[in-house]
Amino acid sequence: MTDAAVSFSSLMAHRPFARLWTARLATNAAYQMQAVAVGWQIYELTKDPLDLGIVGLVQFLPVVGMALIIGQTVDRYDRRIIAAVCQVLKATAAIALALGTLGGWISREVIFAILFIAGTARAFEVPTMHALVPSLVPQALLPRAIAASASANQTAIICGPAIGGFLLYLFGPATVYLTCVVVFVVAAVLVTTIVLAPKAKDKTPVTLSTLLAGFSYIWSRPVLLGAISLDLFAVLLGGVSALLPIFARDILHTGAWGLGLLRSAPAVGALTMSIVLAHLSLDRRVGHILFLSVAVLGLAIVVFALSTSLVLSLVALAIYGAADAISVVIRHSLVQTRTPSEMLGRVAAVNAMCTGTSTTLGEFESGMVAAWFGAVTSALVGGLGAILITLIWWRLFPQIARIDNLARDH
Repeated sequence: MTDAAVSFSSLMAHRPFARLWTARLATNAAYQMQAVAVGWQIYELTKDPLDLGIVGLVQFLPVVGMALIIGQTVDRYDRRIIAAVCQVLKATAAIALALGTLGGWISREVIFAILFIAGTARAFEVPTMHALVPSLVPQALLPRAIAASASANQTAIICGPAIGGFLLYLFGPATVYLTCVVVFVVAAVLVTTIVLAPKAKDKTPVTLSTLLAGFSYIWSRPVLLGAISLDLFAVLLGGVSALLPIFARDILHTGAWGLGLLRSAPAVGALTMSIVLAHLSLDRRVGHILFLSVAVLGLAIVVFALSTSLVLSLVALAIYGAADAISVVIRHSLVQTRTPSEMLGRVAAVNAMCTGTSTTLGEFESGMVAAWFGAVTSALVGGLGAILITLIWWRLFPQIARIDNLARDH
């Protein structure tokens, strides 16, 4: 089958990949539903923008604190079981949020503690899901499988906030949390039914060298180092998700339904782009496309920051999502096509740590700047910062600009 003939349906014909794709869709949708309810509930409780940033911080800490353990675990144990256990832990956290809300004993401190547990589960889940993909499809289909996997994530980001905002508006946060419990359990069942070829157990002793192998591998390869760090710093500065409750409530003057739309808008653009990338090959000037996508991401944030129109804000966020999707597919393709299977878990854990850092710590940064200078200033500085980072990285990592296609180096 030629590259041009490959389609989403042909990827889904690989049943293990289809089950993983569905599990990712389910668990990410539930995660996004929960995020909408938590953000609204926290802001209702405290009216403090900094607390929205702390929501991101408490979920970020496990990603960094356990990065070395996560990589070793993913490379040494059954990745399906790891992913399933993560779903069970997230379901347990959602039950706690629901009980606390219904019982009236929920508080900012309780929410932060529960989110730390959920963040720990997600810290293990993300690199595990990524590391599973190469074992489910032929190598030739891997870049498109990565794009298709991204489409599952983006579909979830569209559906999750919309459903979460709808349930939040009609029934309150407890109903959102209980719905998430059911979806997390479904995802756990799906990943445990994936059939994989038997794999020899790694009996290599765990040493400092093996713990740091993921970092060493990335550090020794400028293309991977540059691509991962570009995303890290650009999204660290340019993240706006923590600010959306403020924009929805105080700037655009919409309710919970508006917050759901704002959270879904980046995924509309990202899903559209992911579907395109699942059908078409990025086989020319990939390095230039990566830099351009990050610059467009920053410009879209600037437009969003200055907008007082809901429609313009949604369009800007959709462009932001489309640009981010291109960056994500290129970065994950570079990591997975240039890393041997036996250490993909450790490299994926470092990549996930950087992604988690940029997303969750970025939420803390934007919330902190918003508390000091206002939400508009926070978003504007973030967008301009992402553009500046793109220009600097173009000079620091010329190897990226020279990448013409995503084929693995030989």
